[in-house]
Parts: sequence; C-alpha cells; structure tokens
Amino acid sequence: MHKWSALTAVSIGTFMLLVDVTIVTVALPAVARDLGATLGGLQWVLDGYALALAAVLLASGALADRHGRRKVYLGGTVLFAAASLLCAVAPNAGLLIAARFLQGLGGAAMFATTVAILSVAYSGKDRGVAFGVWGAVNGAAAAAGPIAGGLLTEHLGWRWIFLVNLPVSLVAIWFTLRGVTESHGRASTGNKLDLAGTVTFTLSAAAVTFALIRGGDAGWAAPSTLAAFALAALALVAFIVVERRTDHPMLDLRLFGRPSFSALMVAAVLAQASAFAYLPFTTVWLQQFLGKGPVDAGLLGALPMSAAAFVAAAFGGRFLQRVPPRWSIGTGLLLIGAGALLQARLTPASTGAALIPGLIVVGLGVAAVLPTMASAALAAVPNERSGMAGGAVNTFRQLGFALGVAVFGSIFAHRLAGRHAPTDAVNHVVAVAGFVALAAAVLVLLVVRTGRPAWEAPAAPKAAENPVVGESV
Repeated sequence: MHKWSALTAVSIGTFMLLVDVTIVTVALPAVARDLGATLGGLQWVLDGYALALAAVLLASGALADRHGRRKVYLGGTVLFAAASLLCAVAPNAGLLIAARFLQGLGGAAMFATTVAILSVAYSGKDRGVAFGVWGAVNGAAAAAGPIAGGLLTEHLGWRWIFLVNLPVSLVAIWFTLRGVTESHGRASTGNKLDLAGTVTFTLSAAAVTFALIRGGDAGWAAPSTLAAFALAALALVAFIVVERRTDHPMLDLRLFGRPSFSALMVAAVLAQASAFAYLPFTTVWLQQFLGKGPVDAGLLGALPMSAAAFVAAAFGGRFLQRVPPRWSIGTGLLLIGAGALLQARLTPASTGAALIPGLIVVGLGVAAVLPTMASAALAAVPNERSGMAGGAVNTFRQLGFALGVAVFGSIFAHRLAGRHAPTDAVNHVVAVAGFVALAAAVLVLLVVRTGRPAWEAPAAPKAAENPVVGESV
C-alpha cells in the first residue's frame, strides 16, 4: 500500500469540495442568462452548498465514528458526484439550488472525516507533512475555484464546472479504496446522531441567510424579512435548549465557556467571510461592467490570491505549525484585512489589475490563518473534545461564507439600486470585508491565550484503539 495514498485521497476530495464553494462565482452571469436567475437566486446557488456543508458537518462526524470513517467518506464522495450531475443537467434555478444543497451534504460527509483519516494514517513527522500538505490544499482551493470556473465556463459552458467533478470523484474513490483503512469511534452514546440539534441548527442558519438576502431585495422592514429573522432566533433558542439537554450533542456548548475557543469560532466565521465572500461581487464587476470573459475574471479575481496562498502555505506550513496560534492567526487576519482594504480603492477608470496587489496580501493571510485555525481550536479544548472542536471550525467557516455572501450581496444590491457607480458598490463590499477581518484579528490577539503549537497536540489514537466517538471531524 502506497504510503501517501490516504493523503492523496483526502487532498483530492478536500480540494474538490472546497473548490465547489467558489467555482460557481465566475459562472454566475452565464447561469443567470441561461436559467433566468435573479441576484437573490444566484446568491442561493452559492449559499445552498455552503449552508448544507456547514449544517451537517458535525452530524456527519458522529455517523462516521459509528459506521466507519472510510465508509462515510466514500458515501459522501458518491453523493457529491451524483449531485454534481444533477447540477449539470438542472433546467432551472430552483433545481440547481436543490442539487447544490445535495452537493453540500455529500461534501460534509467527506470533509467531516478528513482529519480523522489523516490522524489514523500518519504519525510523527509524517503527520506534520500530511497536515502541511492538507493545509496548503485548504488554503488554495477556495481561491482556485474562480480560475477553474472561468476556464470551464468560457470554453465548455457553465454546466462543465459540475461535470468535471465526476472523473475527479472517481480518482478520489480509487485512492480511498487503495490507501485508507477503516476506523471507528468508541461505542457509546456519543456517536448517536443528534437529529434535533442538526435540524434546529440548519433551520436557524438557513433562516438568517434567507433574511439577509431577502432584506436586500424586499427591504429590512418587509414582513417576510422580519419573519425570517424571528424564525432564525426561535430556531437558535431551540438549538441551545436541545444541545444543553441531550447527552450526545453535535456541539457541546460548554466549550464556549472557554474564551479562546469562543474567539476562534467567531474568527472562523469572520475569516471566511472577509477572505472569500466578496469574490462573487468583484467577479460581477469584472464581467458585467468591465466586459471581461470568465477566464479573465477568474485570473484577475482569484489567481493572485490562489498563488500566494498555495506558495506561502506550502513553504511556510510547517513553520506556522510551530508558532503559537494566537500570532499566526492574528497576523494572518491583519493581512486579510489589509489586502481587502487595498482592493477597496477602485475608480471608474480602474482595470482588473487594480485588484492584484490586495489579492496577493489576502492570499498570504489565508495561508497563515486556515491551516492553523483547526489545530488552534484543538489546543483550546480538552483532548476528548478535540475532534468536535475541529469540526466546529469547519462548520463555522462555511457558515461564515454563506452569511458573508448574503450580507455583501445586500450591500452590493443596495449601492447599485441607489444609482451609485459599480466601482462604488464594489468598494463598499470589499471595505466592509476588510474591516471585518481587522476586527477578527483584534479579537484573536486580545482573547486567544492558547500557546501550544499544533504539532504538539496529542496524537490521535489508531483505529484499533477506538478513538472517542463523535469527534472525527
């Protein structure tokens, strides 16, 4: 069995599912033309996937502990591929959004098992190498999505951004069957599916996202907007009640009693929003107002960030794993904020090249933040809750993207509706993203106190040792 087959399988699957968070961005104008989608509908094409990915990550981890991580990873990959096919043949926006939600469910099953699979497969220095490579994949994937989407949309059509997942899924399945051994969690109540918690969390997240998107369309005082906010609040209260009373919560709320953990969860939301959620709107500016094609929009709007993130993560990943998370994450967020503000200086005479310096700085920040965010959360909680903490980071990251797209979309639509110049609308969106990142940096630097580098985190048990259930994310 090849030594790095498990890493290859996990890296391919992770790259594919994270690319699909943003691969649609440069295809949005083409989707709107073909399917007649509104701006709100286009936002849901992005958010349907991100919300599903966020909502069931922790539940998928519990299922993986109970039924086998390898089995759940394979099942998620198959569902992801099938949903990708449904996306490709969708005749209207409604069915495309539904298929994107199914894609998110499959992606969650894959993403929920990645850390556990790598922890079981590798130890010592090999584990450091594996997580360094996986971190580089995480750092580059979301920013690489628009590049891949642009190439496929311009030369083959937007439906190919989903069809390409079919052969990639087959490769991931082959490496999984070849190199990933099965592992389970310890048999106890902890690996039961928290269905009530999953449903209430999903309902709350979906309702608040709907309210944010609807508020931009119908107004913040519209009955539908207010009703959605009310439903989100009620569902959140129900989620808290459920999680406090169940003996197998999908997220142990007592972890939020630890200031460092709470700050890291907030930072996960804000980092994902500030680094990636504004990209759809710079892409719209590049295509609809500057007349760029999908390829040029992808290259100008994402390549500098992608290249900077990948190179910095690949060459600096092992070093960052030895730096206290407070400093690597805080500094990375400062870079994301500074890079966003560099982009928020467009004028009517600006070209797409004006985005490049800021995107490079954001990419450097992404490389510092994303690979160490999960390990920082692990260091902030008891060892028996480390998997749950890692899963929570991934959950809140995807939730941050969904909420960011909704908020920035409302800002963008409001500025355009007020007859402001397109560059003004983009500047406001990106400036808000920048200040959000700076606020997250201050929070991390002031509150996070865990100083244990990621590489010193306790080793995960081997499969035969029955690691703690419900903690596989």
